[in-house]
Amino acid sequence: MKGPDRLREFVCAIAQRVEAGREEADMLAFGKSCMAKLIEDDGWLPAECAKPHPVYYQQHLLYADPLDRFSVVSFVWGPGQRTPIHNHTVWGIIGMLRGAEIAQPFERMVDGTMRAAGEPHVLQPGEIECVSPRIGDIHRVSNAHADQVSISIHLYGGNIGKLTRCVFDDQTGEEKAFVSGYSNAMTPNLWFKPASAA
Repeated sequence: MKGPDRLREFVCAIAQRVEAGREEADMLAFGKSCMAKLIEDDGWLPAECAKPHPVYYQQHLLYADPLDRFSVVSFVWGPGQRTPIHNHTVWGIIGMLRGAEIAQPFERMVDGTMRAAGEPHVLQPGEIECVSPRIGDIHRVSNAHADQVSISIHLYGGNIGKLTRCVFDDQTGEEKAFVSGYSNAMTPNLWFKPASAA
């Protein structure tokens, strides 16, 4: 299956499930099975959505539902890059496509400070994890490799680039609101072909 067709199949399956109004637990279980199929092939992601930046990790929009009910994003990690501690505010499914990443969950203490919640875990190609305010929504993620690019595919229960979320100070837990946006200024529908190219 060609790259655009593989992504389109994934998006259509998620859209039908969202349209049916399924609860979060169902969306996570169903989304994980769809994500597993999407990431079993490493070759479908367009080159322009797999480019690293020398300083910052990249968040490339692959698809945004017109009603902002879900979005699909590629995260591209340059060697040694990592996020601050942050939340998502919606459910999310992360599938590892290339390389590996380290996820460290955090929890907020009564005094407002942040504390690591358990040991960090490494996500390898083909592996999947989930986040949400219900099951755990705060973490810090980093490229597990100091000498190569890593890429993960993310499915979120909202338009993640438009949502107001928070980053947290490592020491004090002080939160700062942010809207991430996307690294690519404009994303075409990856499976759309003009009539002249059909």
